[in-house]
Amino acid sequence: MTGVIVKGIGGFYYVRAEDGELYECKARGIFRKNKITPMIGDKVEIEVKNNKGSIVAICDRTTTLVRPPVANIDALVLVTAAASPAPNHFLIDKMLVNVQINRILPIICINKIDIASCDELYEIYTKAGYAVVCTSAEKNIGIQALLEHIQGHVTAFAGPSGVGKSTILNMLTGMGLETGAVSDKIGRGKHTTRHVELLELSSGGFVLDTPGFSSFEVDEIRADELEAYFPEIFERSAQCRFRGCTHLAEPGCRVIEAVESGQIARSRYTSYKEIYNYLKTIKEWEK
Repeated sequence: MTGVIVKGIGGFYYVRAEDGELYECKARGIFRKNKITPMIGDKVEIEVKNNKGSIVAICDRTTTLVRPPVANIDALVLVTAAASPAPNHFLIDKMLVNVQINRILPIICINKIDIASCDELYEIYTKAGYAVVCTSAEKNIGIQALLEHIQGHVTAFAGPSGVGKSTILNMLTGMGLETGAVSDKIGRGKHTTRHVELLELSSGGFVLDTPGFSSFEVDEIRADELEAYFPEIFERSAQCRFRGCTHLAEPGCRVIEAVESGQIARSRYTSYKEIYNYLKTIKEWEK
């Protein structure tokens, strides 16, 4: 039979098969020998005997994320909080770059609007060309709008711990996932998700609950490719006076002019410069 890996714990993979049943499976030794690790979201072929399954083949993946390890997702909801914890603009921008590198549709969710305004973040990222949804999982605000964005997709939820990912997923799926309060001492939430799991939406599509984490890597691109992953910068790059403009200090740079006039958010430009300078420190052979 064919199916999809929806959960993996302790070397066992749980596959939702085409007959609607959930089978506990082990991966055949050939995968370990070939250094292939099954991932949540993988479409697989299984053989079942006495209700126990073996994964015998893994289908080609359309997309792959390494941290967290998930396959075949086509959308990612990047959750940040309007407050508690305070939004980290650089982290948001770095994660957006990574998602676009992996050819995944990014959707930004600004949660906890019941305790702080989302206006500034909303303006920054809608102006940059991204889909943004403002929510309060505690007050059930914006959840339906978010659901409309992800219906029919296989969607991962990601972002720092404490921003409300599990609470939002509870609203979307009714699964009762464990949630945790933000620590007053460190201003961050406790990690409440212990594993990655694919959850089915009654309205169509799947969502992946992913453990809290602090960053996505962007090492696989060159510095001169970075502008393509900042839509508002790429849009203006062809208008710069010099071909190959880095948008750091060149005269006649339309990007710098747009920052100075407020058309591009300064936080976005600061993130671009920081990531660009980091990528310049990586030698080509290291990519």
